[in-house]
Amino acid sequence: MKLNCDLGESFGVWTMGMDAEVMPLIDLANIACGFHASDPLIMANTVKLACEHQVQIGAHPAYPDLVGFGRRSMACSPDELHALLLYQVGALDGLCRAQGTKVRYMKPHGALYNDMMRDPAILETVLKAGRDYGDLPVMIAANAKRAEHELLAASLGVDLMFEVFADRAYDDSGNLVPRSVADSVLHDAGAIVAQAVSFARDRGVTTHTGRWLDLDADTLCIHGDNASSLAAARSVREALSAL
Repeated sequence: MKLNCDLGESFGVWTMGMDAEVMPLIDLANIACGFHASDPLIMANTVKLACEHQVQIGAHPAYPDLVGFGRRSMACSPDELHALLLYQVGALDGLCRAQGTKVRYMKPHGALYNDMMRDPAILETVLKAGRDYGDLPVMIAANAKRAEHELLAASLGVDLMFEVFADRAYDDSGNLVPRSVADSVLHDAGAIVAQAVSFARDRGVTTHTGRWLDLDADTLCIHGDNASSLAAARSVREALSAL
């Protein structure tokens, strides 16, 4: 199972995350495109770092919400959202091509990611943007609606990459437990590693109610935005390499 991480989310002199430390641990880098975080120089430097470690690059577009870090939903028409996505992917892809590489896939960020998983119309617009840019695969959350999502993607001629999370609790439908609920985020490194191994080896997860849920995925999202999460990411990498 490939590991992915959201990176390039610093802005100007403000630093977020531990990109240089986490990049050697992952296979896929979801690089912010300037609408929720990042700027042209940060984007270019993150692309360079990914190239140095032979990490595939994905665009990580968002609603135009720099102040809110892309975590607030916005009412965009389908045409507007389609254009916003193409604009962001194109910006990152231009910086990639200047360094001899290109954007390989797209993973929406924050509120847009949550909205597309909730609203099939928004998901359809996102998938169309991936198709129209140049047949980019789109990364979405693995959940109980996988067959429905695959059917929609197939009708549009788009490939999907299904994602799971090592440090988030799951409900019985395969959705992430809201952060407002106690224990929705896993902080113990041992628990994070155990869940990562469960996804990679057993293709499923024990939900927050104690039920087993089959949840097949292509990639596992890890975080490295502080020292403790970086340590957990290293442990996940070691555990998966040992399988």
